[in-house]
Amino acid sequence: MRIKIGHEEFEVRIDGSDTAPALLLSNSLSSDMSMWDDQIPLWSKRFRVIRYDQRGHGRSIVSPAPYTMQQLGRDALDVLDALGVARAHFCGLSMGGMVGMWLLTHAPDRIERAVLANTAAYMGPADLWNGRVAAAESGGMEALVEATIARWFPESFRAAAPETMARMRAMILRTPVIGYQGSCMAIRDMDQRESIKSIRNPVLVIVGSKDPATTPADGEAIRVAIPGARKCLLDAAHISNIEQAEQFGAEVDAFLG
Repeated sequence: MRIKIGHEEFEVRIDGSDTAPALLLSNSLSSDMSMWDDQIPLWSKRFRVIRYDQRGHGRSIVSPAPYTMQQLGRDALDVLDALGVARAHFCGLSMGGMVGMWLLTHAPDRIERAVLANTAAYMGPADLWNGRVAAAESGGMEALVEATIARWFPESFRAAAPETMARMRAMILRTPVIGYQGSCMAIRDMDQRESIKSIRNPVLVIVGSKDPATTPADGEAIRVAIPGARKCLLDAAHISNIEQAEQFGAEVDAFLG
């Protein structure tokens, strides 16, 4: 469905019973809500699963860059408000996890349990993100797709799952350049290392043992900073919910349940 928030439209999809507990999903950079397709059959059995395309991604509003993590966090709250959801569980991966950390520190009363997957509270240096913004400006998403796929998945998985790789490449390539650039700027300017120490909600941190982007050390730093946070280590690189779809789904389902 399309929902209008002010003068901006966001693409949203809901699976599961309207009377079930709500679970809000937040996608990574260069993706859209379809990244969660493998988990929906399981999660929708006992949750009202709400997916949305983040600002600048999929079929949601592509507003001018730069974006901020506060802006992306408020988008998530606005989606919940538009649907009349007072509280929801949360699961976000990479940039989606960063949005989750913002929600947990700025609107903790809106979130029940939260899963922060393959993410980091800080991702420097700034030159890394400025370089990606410049690459998108000069060569579009075509200039970034192969390097992104290499970060997302190890070579063994890429070779074993050609159909999945084709789906992931198509998803990256249809990401609007402006949306990608604005989101890169939000990640570049983010530093949540201190603020997440105030989180008191139940949190599960999912880490990919082979993740070169948000490393196991990044995940451990989040676990240590958030009192009582649990950690789950998966044999995966960056997009662990695709590479280890069944285990990812089961771990999240068990934690939220």
